[in-house]
Amino acid sequence: MKLKADKGKRQNLKLKKNDIVAVIAGKEKGKSGKINLVLQDKNRVIIEKIMMVKRHTKSSQQQQQGGIMEKEGSIHISNVMLQCGKCNKPTRVGFTVLEDGQKARICKKCKEIII
Repeated sequence: MKLKADKGKRQNLKLKKNDIVAVIAGKEKGKSGKINLVLQDKNRVIIEKIMMVKRHTKSSQQQQQGGIMEKEGSIHISNVMLQCGKCNKPTRVGFTVLEDGQKARICKKCKEIII
């Protein structure tokens, strides 16, 4: 019986698709954008117009023209922070239970509920 080797520990993700995040480390530090995709298995996110990489593609039936294409690359989750809508700054994320029993994310700085 073969066992698969773990590539890394899967973190508890506090970020979701369409969240506005700020990049806090790496070559794109200081920029912010909207999350397009969350890669849970790899603990990475793809952010709109951030970390653009070039891919050399060959022409095919689906893509008539080949050449150098630009697309978004992924960034590790530890290098981004959620931006609060009220205080408009990168903040840590906390959780609270509402009166109706639902769990909600909150901003640690201003205690505002993040939608």
